[in-house]
Amino acid sequence: MSYADIQFPRKAQILFRPARYKVLYSGRGAAKSWSVARALILKAHTTPKDKDGLPFRILCAREIQTSIKDSVHALLKAQIIKLGLGNHFKITDTSIVSRVTGAEFIFKGLRSNIDEVKSMEDVDICWVEEAQSVSKKSWDTLGPTIRKPGSEIWITFNPDEEKDDTYQRFVKYPPPNAAVVQMFWYENPWFTAELEAERQTLYQKACDNPELFMADYKHIWEGECKQFSDAVIFKGYFDIISFDWKQVLAERGMETGNQRWYHGNDFGFANDPNYLGRSFITGEGTEQELWVENECFGYGVEIDNLPDLFDGKVPNKKGIDTARTWPIKADCARPEIISYLARFGFNISAAEKWSGSIEDGIAHLKMFKKIHIHKENCPLAQDEASHYSYKVDKNGDILPIILDKFNNFWDQQRYALDGFIQRRGVDAIWAKLGQ
Repeated sequence: MSYADIQFPRKAQILFRPARYKVLYSGRGAAKSWSVARALILKAHTTPKDKDGLPFRILCAREIQTSIKDSVHALLKAQIIKLGLGNHFKITDTSIVSRVTGAEFIFKGLRSNIDEVKSMEDVDICWVEEAQSVSKKSWDTLGPTIRKPGSEIWITFNPDEEKDDTYQRFVKYPPPNAAVVQMFWYENPWFTAELEAERQTLYQKACDNPELFMADYKHIWEGECKQFSDAVIFKGYFDIISFDWKQVLAERGMETGNQRWYHGNDFGFANDPNYLGRSFITGEGTEQELWVENECFGYGVEIDNLPDLFDGKVPNKKGIDTARTWPIKADCARPEIISYLARFGFNISAAEKWSGSIEDGIAHLKMFKKIHIHKENCPLAQDEASHYSYKVDKNGDILPIILDKFNNFWDQQRYALDGFIQRRGVDAIWAKLGQ
């Protein structure tokens, strides 16, 4: 089997030309990961041992890999089968080895296994997937580590923010020995009708409401860096990253058994979801950071099913394992639901509200040095963080009116911090006077 026998997008041809760095970036549905997987499988299948008798070695890396499920192992396995090469590779739960050449695929997380990666030798190609999340520290370590003569580093990612080290390092200011291409969904020979339906849905929303959704469309489907409208309330105050909470605490000298979990619950109404979130705080004073670590939510969930939702027993819905052991603060507007959940063993109580409590909650959240939202665990929080906005009039002026949209995550986060948020409005004055 040769390159000519396998279909590739035209721009993926850079994978078969010599370059120290080969960088493929795009929005969704551009087939960059498929292309790299197929190219690496072909190389593993056809590249003989080197002059020293060592087999071809491919390191598949990403910033966070807590298990093999986080890696590209499943993608490679699927592509091997699609290419009809299943009998030519030995595939176990943790490794892939060519039966023909002895070439092997190795899977590592950079942040938690950096010492292991540094000690690896004779790596021919390192594929870094989801590279937008790779830190400067990891890049500074990885480059000198992949040092075998003729070795290459292949990089695939969907851009996130322009300030991210990966984007700055390989797109904004690429090294001279880098081949960099931006791929697009319409160049994908395997683009499915299902993907097209998803694209069209967001495109129509973007056309109908460009102020809120056009930047989303360009980011998700065209591969542009994330741009937030000036009307977004928390613009510049949050980021979306991969992190391991135990590692975060360890890096800050905190014991994993002594952290304080904050849980908030926003009840669903009509088309809004029932939402439960979990977060923790590091640092002191002006150095405090809020880490949004997990969430669970469901649309149209009946009150009777809320305990199962929180416990993760609703089909296809994950729960939060600390929801039964740590306090939950919930919307005081639904005391009957709070009472119901308490009878089912949840340590849940009502969060206080007052006139101006939303504005006071926003002010408190903006006091954090940064709000970190877990990339893999918290999709709804990410979406709402990007869209929670002030009203914009027909002239494009931003008004001091908070839209009652995209606020389930932010409301529960305010509830979770009940008791810490100070009253700053008119009610605060009356409360101090005892009236």
